[in-house]
Amino acid sequence: MPTTTPHLVVLDGFTLNPGDLSWERLLSLGNCSIYERTAPDAIVEEAADAELVLTNKAVLSRAVIEALPKLKYIGVSATGYNVVDLEAARERGITVTNVPVYGTTSVAQMVFAHLLHLTRRVGDHSRAVHAGRWSSANDWCFWDFPQVELAGLTMGIVGLGRIGRATAKLADAFGMKVLATSRSVADLPDYIQRVDLDTLFRDSDVVSLHCPLTPETENLVDAARLRMMKPTALLINTSRGPLIDETALADALQHRTIAGAGLDVLSAEPPPVDHPLLGIENCFITPHIAWATRSARRRLLDMAVDNVAAFLAGRPQNVVNSI
Repeated sequence: MPTTTPHLVVLDGFTLNPGDLSWERLLSLGNCSIYERTAPDAIVEEAADAELVLTNKAVLSRAVIEALPKLKYIGVSATGYNVVDLEAARERGITVTNVPVYGTTSVAQMVFAHLLHLTRRVGDHSRAVHAGRWSSANDWCFWDFPQVELAGLTMGIVGLGRIGRATAKLADAFGMKVLATSRSVADLPDYIQRVDLDTLFRDSDVVSLHCPLTPETENLVDAARLRMMKPTALLINTSRGPLIDETALADALQHRTIAGAGLDVLSAEPPPVDHPLLGIENCFITPHIAWATRSARRRLLDMAVDNVAAFLAGRPQNVVNSI
């Protein structure tokens, strides 16, 4: 813990705060340098004198950590902390923290933004109206896509953490039946029925992914699981891209093995221009923005600064590596 005015560096502040939030509290904690973005080969140079570093997606690898001799603290302004080599930080006695809870409501809302789009296609119909289709219609209304009511459908939720539970609560409010898989043995609300994974994929009208990315969950949704799903089923992923075998999903969507997908995450972000899911008409992709409401980003920034303040006070919180 620094005993003099600490030097803090924010490596990639733009995504968290593109200008609609305030850095004032962080600036009050020390000599602070805030970079909107930092290229991988510039991290060591820009953080050379830093005792504390905040990162969102900039990678603090072993080589980077070993090249920063003054570094005592790494604050990840996100829940996932795979951008930091925890073992290298532990060996150096560097505290690493994260922000475990900030975007639950926003991410659950994005699940239903995708689901409502897939079932009602509001944007598509609005564009058709603005193009003159309604003005020239022979009938008083028209629709280009089936209009699907959620009440009575089955939502399958893979993973019952905070976001999974918030999504289940929304599904129940829409009148949906909720199936879920979870490693937790905690009591569940009456409206959630725990089932095994194969049953969930087989019986759900909508499958929403809310589990962490681990060796066991990578490519959890593969060709075999996609074949288990109903041809009318929808797949939604606001969790981690590699949970899905994207080539298998592209094939399933093109051959109408399932009806559609709504994705906020991909295995490569930004995706290459030849990504297999780009250009598929029944696949709707948002650029990893489920977390990015102003309210959620404000909570994230506040908590990230709280973590810094707690470390400087000698009472580190939300530590993800034991020193």
